[in-house]
Amino acid sequence: MDKKVRINELVKEINRHSYNYYTLDNPTISDADWDAMLTELTKLEAETGYILPNSPTQNVGYEILKGFKKVNHPAKLYSLDKCNSYEELSNWLEDMYNKWGVNEFSVEVKYDGLRILAKFENGELVQASTRGNGVVGEDVTKQVYMINSFPKAINYKDHLIVMGEAMIRNSVLEELNKHSNEPLKNARNAAAGAIRNLDLSVVKNRNLDLFMYDILEVNNAELKTQADVHKFIIDNNFASWDYFKVTNKEGVIKAVQEIDKIKNSFDIMIDGAVVKVNNLAIRDKIGYTNKFPKWAIAYKYEAQEKTTKVNKIIWQVGRTGKLTPIAEIEPVELAGATVRRATLNNYGDIKRKDVKINSLVFVRRSNEVIPEILNVAQHNSDSIDIVKPEYCPYCGTKLVEDGANLFCPNKISCNSQVCQKIIHFCSRNAMNIEGVSDKTIELFRDKLDVNSPVDLYYITREELLQLDSFKSKKADNFLKSIEKSKQCNFANFIYALGITGVGDKTSKDLANTFNSIEELMNASIIDLANINDIGEIIAASIYNYFRDTRNISEINELIDCGISINYNRKVIKDNQFNGKNVVISGTFDNFGRVELTEIMENLGASITSSVSKNTYALLLGVNAGSKLDKAKSLGIKIIEEDELLKLLNLSKNELK
Repeated sequence: MDKKVRINELVKEINRHSYNYYTLDNPTISDADWDAMLTELTKLEAETGYILPNSPTQNVGYEILKGFKKVNHPAKLYSLDKCNSYEELSNWLEDMYNKWGVNEFSVEVKYDGLRILAKFENGELVQASTRGNGVVGEDVTKQVYMINSFPKAINYKDHLIVMGEAMIRNSVLEELNKHSNEPLKNARNAAAGAIRNLDLSVVKNRNLDLFMYDILEVNNAELKTQADVHKFIIDNNFASWDYFKVTNKEGVIKAVQEIDKIKNSFDIMIDGAVVKVNNLAIRDKIGYTNKFPKWAIAYKYEAQEKTTKVNKIIWQVGRTGKLTPIAEIEPVELAGATVRRATLNNYGDIKRKDVKINSLVFVRRSNEVIPEILNVAQHNSDSIDIVKPEYCPYCGTKLVEDGANLFCPNKISCNSQVCQKIIHFCSRNAMNIEGVSDKTIELFRDKLDVNSPVDLYYITREELLQLDSFKSKKADNFLKSIEKSKQCNFANFIYALGITGVGDKTSKDLANTFNSIEELMNASIIDLANINDIGEIIAASIYNYFRDTRNISEINELIDCGISINYNRKVIKDNQFNGKNVVISGTFDNFGRVELTEIMENLGASITSSVSKNTYALLLGVNAGSKLDKAKSLGIKIIEEDELLKLLNLSKNELK
């Protein structure tokens, strides 16, 4: 194809998607796919010198939404130049060092929200606006007033324009979508749609946050570095995410990699890390391009979300009999892997998201969890409805509909249910029996007549060696793992039972409440519901599980075949943390985050992600951010690492 023709196509297509994204808050393509088209356009423009006046490479943002008063920004708002490899980032760092002698940089997260400017006079919020096209934005002062966590009055009493991103936390979005007839597509879309809504109740109901990261204008403040800016933001009670670091060029890549490792634990969406020259005076000398500041760059992590087409729906039946629809999709590279399948929660999820065969959808992948279809990007002329199944695809039993879910009631002989139950029993947080996969259990079912977890304990070496996939070493390793699993902790045993609604944490809570399996089996619904974080529904599920004679029989058979449950209680009740809510923030020299969480849980503490009036203490590490400021403002106890080590008064091994 002629390069100029391709440029015309790309400009038209990118601008269409940009209009949907910026103006209508209705994205029709993933950020990764938009970036890929922009990269292609930029390359072709450089090769040909052919640049259209309306090319997105020449613009920042998009048009102003009708219905809002226009606000002229006091200075042009730039976007950030981006890189996708550590080689590119290293080259930029070397360029800053060689040309300008810069060897001190700030590193922070790149928020995936809607940019907001907030203007303060005499310590009072007087105006808030969106970025708009970078020169003119929209007046959203009333909307920002609806954000409870954003301060409307601050300590600083002179002229100030502070800049940040309006966002919605992932946990808040998840809760909103549970009760929404039309699910919100993603966190950014939910925040943008609220801020740019004339109905102020929408803003209030979405429980937004506004994370600030920079200052556009300020009078009479001694700010010489980005570190000074960050401290100023914190000192005036603005929210800012925990991670902020100043380092030399050798440390920048390590910091960017550090954010990459921990980003999936964040309760907000980020899509990269921002690196800036720390010294503000040097920035003025380095200057700007037409679109970017030369003194800053964004490192974009591998895409967590992309757009692709749904080809087919297959139905999986889990250990509880619940049917889960799995979409076979056009293969797409996502977060370092080729993705061919994505999940939908249930049939109700399909209807609520309006997913159809042959439609384009947004797919997200987080950690190693199976990718999820978030929403529809657009329907096509050949899109067709997904038919609700009437019979179990594995055993042919007529399905039962319960709310949004479909269930196969055949718990005894439905092959998929039986296999999934055994696989769950063998999983790491359960009995931790190694070398077990879906295919292994299917093989055991077909060749060794394994129909329940109990049957695993009666498999012999001779039987294993008759199977094509088992040689001597593999057989011996499996039998060793089986034997080792016979000594198990109470919490692991509870989890292994696969009680509906009982995950790893609830299993630990039950193990820390009851002294034996018999005591748990005889617990009333009231006893169960009185345990922290166990509501009436889960309590009823546990109670009903132990009223089923088949389940009691299986527990007795497991104990008869040699399983010994360790009831030694890990929780040490005689300490100040028992029964209290604790927040962990920052990094620690003597503890990993997972390790410290486990230690505190063993002391009876509940670990929560955010500071509130119900928080007992904040455990403070290095590079803590907004949680520290909120804890101070609420008068929450703050415990630094040295003090924590003294308070524990026990070795870490004793606490584990």
